[in-house]
Amino acid sequence: MSNILEQIEAVLAQIRPALNQDGGGIEVVEVDEANGIVRVRLQGACVGCPMSQVTLKMGVEAALQDALPWVKEVIAV
Repeated sequence: MSNILEQIEAVLAQIRPALNQDGGGIEVVEVDEANGIVRVRLQGACVGCPMSQVTLKMGVEAALQDALPWVKEVIAV
């Protein structure tokens, strides 16, 4: 699990500067590798932002799926 988490964190490290620039952030809450689901918690300005779902799907989910083909979905909790 730690290796998987490290891989996810490496991808998120590339995205975080853009989120931080807008006053937001992201953290991994749970990884369900068997079902290809990564649950994350949006932080800061991302919470309640109307664009957060777009950022989540088009940014975070797309980047994770690109780097880690087993990822099917990223869900904000």
